[in-house]
Order: sequence, then structure tokens, then C-alpha cells
Amino acid sequence: MTQTIAAAGSHRCYTRHTHPNGTTYIRVEGTNRQENHAFIYLSRHFHDLGLPVPEIYEVAEDEMWYTQQDLGDTLLFDAIRSGRENGTYNEKEIHLLTRTIRTLAHIQIKGAQGMDWSVCFPVSEFDRRTIMWDLNYFKYCFLKLSLPEFSEPLLEDDFENMAEHLLMQPGETFLYRDFQSRNVMVKDGNPYFIDYQGGRRGPIYYDLASFLWQAKANFPNSLREELISHYIDELREINHSRSKKGQIVDCQCFNRETLSRFVLFRTLQVLGAYGLRGLIEKKAHFIESIPFAIHNLRALFEQHSFLQNDYPYIYQIAQQL
Repeated sequence: MTQTIAAAGSHRCYTRHTHPNGTTYIRVEGTNRQENHAFIYLSRHFHDLGLPVPEIYEVAEDEMWYTQQDLGDTLLFDAIRSGRENGTYNEKEIHLLTRTIRTLAHIQIKGAQGMDWSVCFPVSEFDRRTIMWDLNYFKYCFLKLSLPEFSEPLLEDDFENMAEHLLMQPGETFLYRDFQSRNVMVKDGNPYFIDYQGGRRGPIYYDLASFLWQAKANFPNSLREELISHYIDELREINHSRSKKGQIVDCQCFNRETLSRFVLFRTLQVLGAYGLRGLIEKKAHFIESIPFAIHNLRALFEQHSFLQNDYPYIYQIAQQL
């Protein structure tokens, strides 16, 4: 028996296959061989390290399709539906979020061990060029469709300043890149990570910003702070266990201001994605997410005056959207 599985923003085709004995697996048909290769390599690398990702079973010779472990149908996004919808997360949801954010630290640090960064798709590291790609993604796929007139020179000035700030952070860990609740599956009460094929070497802040400020997650600030504390605690435990090998991340230098800069950067990138998938491709989920992302953008500027000072034109644009 074969069942087609819907894919939100992906061009890959997913189908669930059932054996006569009742066991199931997922077959994935991709359109980009390099992207497929990256996912297959990363999955095997993480699985060998004991990290919670789907096991790869069979791979086509040309890598245009592969089969993987079936993790079920429960996204973390759906498992925390009650909290998302009313803004109050219950104990079970908080426990699941805590396990997820603590596991992220292991994906980032342990996952970087022995990594062949050259396999990463489409680039191997977080650098100035990739920063400008994402900022221009926001400009061309969202802003030009949403705001009739704006000053490109002033916008580019803020983009250049942002790139300088972001590149000040060390990046020797695995940057998941699209770490959000739709890319975490829940199986037997445990979080499993998927859709990390766009990952690369980079700083820890990006993934934390991506997850805790996901547009429709509706996390109250108190819960964000609690989850950040759990994340930092997990970093400390990992560092303690690696003391003889040397620390990868200095927990004492974790900087909230830096995190806020990455939240702003990620929010702009997400708006670019919503513009492409929603305003251009007309996919309802992405259109519905735009107001939440704009709210996050405005709230971020209101909470942090240094962002207003450092990126004054983006702040001005946020008020106009």
C-alpha cells in the first residue's frame, strides 16, 4: 500500500509504503541530486553519532530517490497546538519543547564532530555571501511585493551593518538553518529531527533564533527565557563532558544582544520565504504566517532600542508593513 504525504514548502515527493508484515518506510524523490546527497550524508553521519534522525535504508545509484525510517505523522508543530493557539503552554508541551531545545545543542556540537563540510548544500558555511542572499531574499521576494516604494541604498546600508555584526560570531558548530517545529517529528514521545539538508558550519545563535521566534509558535517571552536557560545548561553539560577534548562553545560568552541580532536576521529571511511561497506561489499556510512574522519584527524592535539605532531603515520599514 502506498500513501502520498503532503510536503509544505518542499518540491520533494514523499510516499509511505507498507510491507505485508505491517512495517512501513518513507520513499523520497528529490529534484536536486546535491541536495539529496547532503541529506543522505548528514542523516547517516548523525545516525552514526546516536543523534535522533531518520535512518536511511536504501539509496538509488543516482541519488534521485532514497528510503528512510518512518517517524509517523506527528509534527512538533501539531503536538504543541494547544499552546500555539491560546498562548499558554501546558506541562506536557513545555517538557517536549525542553527536550527538543536541549537536543538541538547536541545536533550542533556533537553533530559537527568529523563532519565533511564540503558535502553541505548549497554552501559549506555561514558567510557574508549567504547572509546577503537571505537579506536579498527578503528584499526581492517580500518587500518589493509588499511596499510600493522604499530606498534601496538605505536598506543596503543596514544590510551591510547587519552582515558585519553577524560575522563577528565564531562558527565551528553545525547550523541546522531551518530549525523550527515543523521540522521536528514526535515519535513515542521523543523528538526526531528532519529537513536539515540545508545545514552548514556556522554559529549557534541562528538555530535558537529560528526555533524560539518561529512566526506561528506564539511563545510567551517567559517560555522563551526558560527554554534559553535549558539550552545554555545543556551547552554547559556538553562542555563539561568534553573538557579533555576542549570546549567548542564558551557558555560564559553567550550574548543576548547577539541572539537578538540573529532573531532579526532570521525574521527577515522568513518573510522572504513567506513572500515566495505565499505571495508568489499562493500557498495558504505561508500567507497566513505573514502577519505573525511582521508582529515578531515590530516587537523585536520595540524591545531592543539598539536594533533601532543599528538598523534604522529596517526599523522604519517595519512600521510601514
